[in-house]
Amino acid sequence: MFQRRENEPDYACLKDRPSKSHNTWGKSIETVPDDDPRRGKSLNINGDNWVSDNPNRYKQHGFYFNADNCIACHACEAACSEKNDNPAHHAFRSVGFVEGGSFPNMTRLNISLACNHCDDPACLKGCPTRAYTKFAEYGAVLQDPNICFGCGYCTWVCPYNAPQLDPLRGVVSKCNMCVDRLEVGLKPACVSACVGKALDFGVVENVPDGRIQSKIAIPGFPDPNITHPNVRFQQVRNLPRDMHRVDSMPIRYHRNEETNHYQPMLDPKHGFERDWNLIKLLTSHEISHVAFTLTAQLAAGAFVLLAALGPLLAPLRALHGSMAWLPLLSVMFALLMYGMLKLNLHLGKPHRFYRGYYGLRYSPVSKEIFGVTVFTVGLSGYLVWALVKTAGATIAGWLGRVIPIEWFNHPAVNILQWCCVAVGLAGIGYGGFYMIRLYRIKARPYWNHWHTDASFVGSALSLGALLPLAIAWPFGLMSDALLQIMAAVSALGLALEGSALLAHARDLRDAKSEGAASFYIQTTKYGYSYLLRNGLLGAALCMAVGLALMPEMRWFLLPPLFALALSQSVIGRALFFAAVIPTTMPGAFFWRNPGFVEHAREVGLADMPQVGVAYEHHHPFKIGELLDTIRTTTWREMLAQTKRVFTG
Repeated sequence: MFQRRENEPDYACLKDRPSKSHNTWGKSIETVPDDDPRRGKSLNINGDNWVSDNPNRYKQHGFYFNADNCIACHACEAACSEKNDNPAHHAFRSVGFVEGGSFPNMTRLNISLACNHCDDPACLKGCPTRAYTKFAEYGAVLQDPNICFGCGYCTWVCPYNAPQLDPLRGVVSKCNMCVDRLEVGLKPACVSACVGKALDFGVVENVPDGRIQSKIAIPGFPDPNITHPNVRFQQVRNLPRDMHRVDSMPIRYHRNEETNHYQPMLDPKHGFERDWNLIKLLTSHEISHVAFTLTAQLAAGAFVLLAALGPLLAPLRALHGSMAWLPLLSVMFALLMYGMLKLNLHLGKPHRFYRGYYGLRYSPVSKEIFGVTVFTVGLSGYLVWALVKTAGATIAGWLGRVIPIEWFNHPAVNILQWCCVAVGLAGIGYGGFYMIRLYRIKARPYWNHWHTDASFVGSALSLGALLPLAIAWPFGLMSDALLQIMAAVSALGLALEGSALLAHARDLRDAKSEGAASFYIQTTKYGYSYLLRNGLLGAALCMAVGLALMPEMRWFLLPPLFALALSQSVIGRALFFAAVIPTTMPGAFFWRNPGFVEHAREVGLADMPQVGVAYEHHHPFKIGELLDTIRTTTWREMLAQTKRVFTG
């Protein structure tokens, strides 16, 4: 347990003061009822089973920040990093600022922020490994890096960028509210170190002495309605109508004269000159997500067309049992496996991949993983069935008298076919739904648009329809009817993507959110790549329509259609990940400035630890650690973990 000194100053000690019954959001400040069995339990900090006698132990606590007093000395950051032994590139609390006005009447507002220990923490519900827990003690949201497998999804869904993914360690960690200090009656380290009395801490809604406000937001703070954060502010000084970020984010905060609240809007600080950045786009850290989403959607689209609709349409039915049938299913399976492997190796701790199922009750990531797994089982079974039906005599010859050839023609084999189709379709429906939900998050307005739904479905249709043509053509099995059906389906998918792209541009161009900044990045930093993608999409759509109407033009239209459809999908999906701007807190000129981080990695400044920037890393798959986990885990522990997955 944290050792409290005898002469702790009064400003570092928690106050026992009367508190309100409910917070601003109408939720009880008492975290659990008086008779709840969770009361009186030890937090077992560092193995110490001592139970604190803090009278407010079971009330929601939170930070209080007086923006008028903050001088951006970064003492809070230093104290936090020292206590948690964080490296220079990793911090739980950060100080940024926004500026407004013009010379000589410039105004600067400093903002210090850590985790807000929200009432409705998006990180907790999003985490697939269940590394997060909201404790009854102080209402703290705590995270265990030893459970995390480094997917970083919590950093996507948190509007305040509180969870931090360490690129060197490959796991996430964050502010723990200094619960060890709270247990002995002390405020968090950052609060105790604040020299300007800008930071305070206590039971939420309790206004500290000498303070008169308890705001839920200030300029630069993302929408508090997303997660109901337990942080309150004072900001009395008059500010200009527009406050600008000084980091590379093209965002300003404009005051709404009717509500007197500041809204994020586009700040075109980098001008409107277009650039390519195509290589940077196609080699970004998120390229693994590009590979996984496209291959999974391609395989899903082809499976629906061939396995589910194939028996109903004669041109598709002609492929069943043909020379192209096994190669086609094998390519689908191989592409799906490649995407899953690529995504798994993208994790900070790839050998902990199995923990992705832990959050099946709440996390859309876990649900997507489960759905894709079910689809993989269905596709694998269908491939085995096709192998049995197509090469049954050969297999029986290999196995001699072990498996009679009559078995391969048994009616049960056909039942297996439809069982595999049903399993595959269930996996596609469930996994596809949550693959979309995974990205429809409020903390990333660029993604939170129906364009995401249409893009994913459109890719499944356009690429899934072209794959059978690409495999059937070399075998001479591409009839005019098959070509017309598949070209029409591909055209439908491309048209869906194109219409969604137009609606996306229309809605985001003038949006009062970070979505407008994302659209600005897409049309400037990646401007020519964006135009190239749109041109490829339009050309592919025209060719697909032409093939559907004039199948005799296959030699002229089909090869470029393959190239154009695939190219536009890859570039479009890469833009989807590269252009997004989250609802993060403002940074500074260097610290927490995405532009400086990119520059430091490019020119080698990241080689110096004092710069506070680390290179992105791809962590190896540690098979030894995985085997050790399997060897030391008992069957009883496995069953208990499985029960927790489904019951929460």
